[in-house]
Amino acid sequence: MRKASRLFEIIQILRLARLPVTAAEIAARLEVTVRSIYRDIAALQAMRVPVEGERGIGYILRPGFDLPPLMFSIEETEAIVLALALLERTGDTELKVAAGRVADKIAGAVPPPLRHTLSARALHAWGSVPRQPEGIDLATVRRAIRDEEKLLIDYRDEYARATERTIRPIALIYYSETANIVAWCELRQAIRNFRADRVEACERTGAYFRSEGDGLRQLWIAGWAEGQKTST
Repeated sequence: MRKASRLFEIIQILRLARLPVTAAEIAARLEVTVRSIYRDIAALQAMRVPVEGERGIGYILRPGFDLPPLMFSIEETEAIVLALALLERTGDTELKVAAGRVADKIAGAVPPPLRHTLSARALHAWGSVPRQPEGIDLATVRRAIRDEEKLLIDYRDEYARATERTIRPIALIYYSETANIVAWCELRQAIRNFRADRVEACERTGAYFRSEGDGLRQLWIAGWAEGQKTST
C-alpha cells in the first residue's frame, strides 16, 4: 500500500473509532509495521490533520474533522453499482473484495434513497467469470504497475515454448477469458502482451523502472493507435 493510500485509511480508521486506537492495531489492519504507523501519524499531524494521542495509549481524530463528502446523482450511483458488478468478472480476487468495501463505504456515506439503489441489486453484469490464474497473482501485477517494479516471470507462449522474462509491467487488461499483462520485455526489447493464464511463475525482483512507466505507456498507446490506422 502506498503512503498516500495508507494515510487515507488511517484517517478512515480513526474517524470511525469510538475509542483511541493504538498504532499496533492500525498496523495490524493495514499490514505494515508499527514504526510505519508512527511515521504516518507524524505526517498527518504535520499536515494539520487533528490526530491526538501518544505511543502506547492510542490515537483519536479530534471532532469536527472529516473528508469532503461524496455526492452522487442517481445515474452516477447506478454507474458505480454496475462497475462494481463488472469487477466480479475479472477473476481478480483482491479487486472483488475491494469492490465490496467500496460499496459499504459509499452506502454509509450517501442519503437513504441512493443507499437503496446500491443495495437493491437491480443492475447486473452477466457472463462467464475467468478463473484466477495459477502462476501469478494479479494483485502483484497491479502493485508492480503502481510501484514501477520489474517482475521475473516464467512464460509459456501459444506454441508451448517456455522462456524466462524480466518485464516492466505498465498496464493490465481484463478480457472475458483471461487478463493480459502489457509490459516492456527486456528479452525482446519491445512492448509485449503476456496472457496471465500462460504465466507459470512470477517473482518480484526488487528492481525498479521509476519514472519510466508513463513513457512506456505512451509508446504502447502510440503503437496500438498506429496498428488501428494500418488495419483500416
